[in-house]
Amino acid sequence: MRRRSVLVAAGATAAAGPLSSPARASAGAGPLVIGHRGAAGWRPEHTAASYALAVETGADWIEPDLVATRDHHLVVRHENEVSGTTDVARRPEFAGRRTTKTVDGRAVTGWFTEDFTLAELKTLRAVERLPLVRNRNTVFDGRQRVLTFQEVIGLARRLSRRHGRTVTVFPETKHPSYFRSIGLPLEPVLADAVRRNGLGPHECVIQSFEPSSLLRLARERLGVPLWQALGTVGGPYGHPTTYREMATPAGLRAVATYARWIGPDKSSLGPPSTLLADARAAGLRVGAYTFRAENRYLPEDLRRGDDPNAFGDAFAEYARHFALGVDAVVTDFPDLAVIARDARPRTED
Repeated sequence: MRRRSVLVAAGATAAAGPLSSPARASAGAGPLVIGHRGAAGWRPEHTAASYALAVETGADWIEPDLVATRDHHLVVRHENEVSGTTDVARRPEFAGRRTTKTVDGRAVTGWFTEDFTLAELKTLRAVERLPLVRNRNTVFDGRQRVLTFQEVIGLARRLSRRHGRTVTVFPETKHPSYFRSIGLPLEPVLADAVRRNGLGPHECVIQSFEPSSLLRLARERLGVPLWQALGTVGGPYGHPTTYREMATPAGLRAVATYARWIGPDKSSLGPPSTLLADARAAGLRVGAYTFRAENRYLPEDLRRGDDPNAFGDAFAEYARHFALGVDAVVTDFPDLAVIARDARPRTED
């Protein structure tokens, strides 16, 4: 009966919006729920509204992706190319800024944060990045500004006071090798922000797909945990080791010399994979990414109906990974993850 009621709730959620969850007093009640760019399933990502909704519905951590402006401020965007996440393409005053660049070995055309001052970026407004998948979110287009990392830190602290629990910020350095190559390194500015704000290990965890970025941050001795994200193909840009090699027992032991966490794609876990056990043996915690509710992002057996953008059985996917024993889930729908976590079987002490 419990599972049936949860599935009915999921149907209501798909039509009506996020489900509220009581805020937890601490992060000790099970796997952590990390709001991926906030509550990106319900609001345009990386906006104050998205982060606030994530925390209101139970997220323990919120994730800002960090890129740099021309005047070397850290702003929060999915990529340094912002035509998909802001209204810049509709701003005639910036039409001449459209260009093509090579970012991490790939040609990208659009408008780039490093070509704008912070003041200029502040004139832009956020839009839904996946309008065909999440049409419901487009109603919020144009209502939110681009945030700085400092503003996210301030927001997290206000939300912590409001909800009576610590909200952890989980920044990711995006394209750090690229930004170093153009004279706008992310790591020194990020390290300064951690120190200036007195962020401790319960308030901040730093992630990157590039070991070189994390190793630079490790040398800063910031006293906050580091999280090595693992891709599914190839390897970190500019790094000789592939992700597959990093996920071996020897590779995980090497990661454990500088990081406390690994973040594998959710598809990398479960039989016959031994990644979770191997990570534990290396002393690492494991947070899986990225959980979403739409059919197109779910395993085939959990999809419901023919519409790729309709909700499938997201709760079953969370249940599978909670049963595996992951330490955290990174999700666009933190409300659903919290409900699934609260519904999982409990063992008697």
